[in-house]
Amino acid sequence: MSTPPGGLRSAKWFAGQNVPGFVHRSAMRASGFSRMAFEGRPIVGICNSWSEVVNCNMHFRGLADSVRRGVLAAGGFPLEFPTISLGEQLMKPTTMLFRNLMAMDVEESIRAYPFDAVVLLGGCDKTVPAQLMGAASADVPAIVLTGGPAAPAVFRGKQLGVGTDLWEYIDDVRAGRMSMADYEQLEAAAGPSRGHCPEMGTASTMATIVEGLGMTLPGTAAVPAMDSRRLQVAEECGARAVGLALEQLRPSHVLTAEAFDNAITLMLAVGGSTNAIVHLLAIAGRVGVPLSLDRFHELSARTPLVVNVRPAGQHLVEQVFHAGGIPAVMKSVESLLHTGALTVTGKTVSENLPPSPAADTTVIAPLSAPFQPAQGLAVVRGNLAPNGAVIKCSAATPELLTHRGPALVFENMKDLLARFDDPDLDVTADSVLVLRNAGPRGAPGMPEWGQLPIPTKLLKQGVTDMVRISDARMSGTAYGTCVLHVSPESAAGGPLSLLRDGDMITLDARAGKLDVALTDSQWAERQAECDRAAVPRPARGYAAMYVDRVLQADRGCDFDFLVGRSQNPADEPDAVFDGWVGGW
Repeated sequence: MSTPPGGLRSAKWFAGQNVPGFVHRSAMRASGFSRMAFEGRPIVGICNSWSEVVNCNMHFRGLADSVRRGVLAAGGFPLEFPTISLGEQLMKPTTMLFRNLMAMDVEESIRAYPFDAVVLLGGCDKTVPAQLMGAASADVPAIVLTGGPAAPAVFRGKQLGVGTDLWEYIDDVRAGRMSMADYEQLEAAAGPSRGHCPEMGTASTMATIVEGLGMTLPGTAAVPAMDSRRLQVAEECGARAVGLALEQLRPSHVLTAEAFDNAITLMLAVGGSTNAIVHLLAIAGRVGVPLSLDRFHELSARTPLVVNVRPAGQHLVEQVFHAGGIPAVMKSVESLLHTGALTVTGKTVSENLPPSPAADTTVIAPLSAPFQPAQGLAVVRGNLAPNGAVIKCSAATPELLTHRGPALVFENMKDLLARFDDPDLDVTADSVLVLRNAGPRGAPGMPEWGQLPIPTKLLKQGVTDMVRISDARMSGTAYGTCVLHVSPESAAGGPLSLLRDGDMITLDARAGKLDVALTDSQWAERQAECDRAAVPRPARGYAAMYVDRVLQADRGCDFDFLVGRSQNPADEPDAVFDGWVGGW
């Protein structure tokens, strides 16, 4: 095994015939490892977000074992380490509040320990972007292994996604079309296996994007969680991590502007979650790539929907896997990709693509015959969203993408929950539902509250969609005409904070417009009356730091002090070691 120029990073811990070298080797031997096991070999960290409170990641112990086998087979030495684990279903108030905390955990763990490369083992929505953010900042060779989609649930003979179908059934219960007894049977059937959401929700979108970025092996994103091929992929990722260590191929070499273009194009081609926009902006900020919302709008204008998967289509991710997986999708949109971009395989995108397109065009269509035309995503701006907002056109009602109606404003989620069931609520199908104080600072954490529920009185009238506007996010499994991520948010003094019931709002998603009919003098008058102290601030701890330092949605909701390349490179611990004299 050849040593990379400059030697292995781990040698700075273990090669020295001095007090630090002695202490570090002794610590390893105290763990039961002989010098033969670790000395002179690439040390690969297995960054494991396994947790019993995150059902998406419950199978990660087995995946980590498979990674370990791959590392050993390739001549490396694996060391597994835990990080905090973020689970969408149980974690309150929202996992997004803790994404940056997990990113810090990952970054500092990689930087502080003697890893020559790391395998990032994540699955649930925020774990993958958090790990990518941390690894990008540490800039030690890294490869991502996602956990795979869960087995589909089956209810009344129909395969279900975890969220997309659930939202429909919830509306059926509220409208009296489904009994509570049937609803309880649905609950028992809804989660048949471990793994992340089996439709193109945020977790599957982020797994797809990882392939688009070139940060994992081709074909890994869609392999089902319970399929034995997921374990085989894990072995291959472990083996490739050893190669990354020896080649010194770092995230900064892969995460280029071209890679982000490829990831966005792929996100649009599969009808992916709007949450990925915030995450890609944050990851790009870590590596100094100047990505903005405008680039999403530009790429959306040329990229059609070529994958027939929920919530924008009919199938689940398992069918995408059997149709050829994400490599087949990339082959379909090959002409839209930067095929010369480098990937963690050491090869270019072009070299990794399959030789022929998908045979099953009912799941993965050719670019010439897409399932939906381009502009499945729109960035809208105007006097209600000066810094932009986003709408997933591919999952919206086409007739509502151009709409004018009066605002019905909810001050916060508590206000919404108190009123949306009221039979006397002053609302019609033409109303525009507005939720404020649900953004990064206002909630805090920007929860997935953007798919505001249709008021019960309208549901019973057969209304299934309305224009909804908020500074919140929306579940990747959700659908509807929802304008999200309004920036600046209400709690940061954005225009949503000045909106009142009855204000006439105009949405033109195709033209990229979102405005309210107010004059400059009306804006000024309301600005003078607005009470900014009405939004409470957390008094202590991480939440207080989050509110003080989080950036707005159009900048990825990262912390301001984490943007940009690290000033403390992970491969330069010499100053620390040289100054350490021991305490004996």
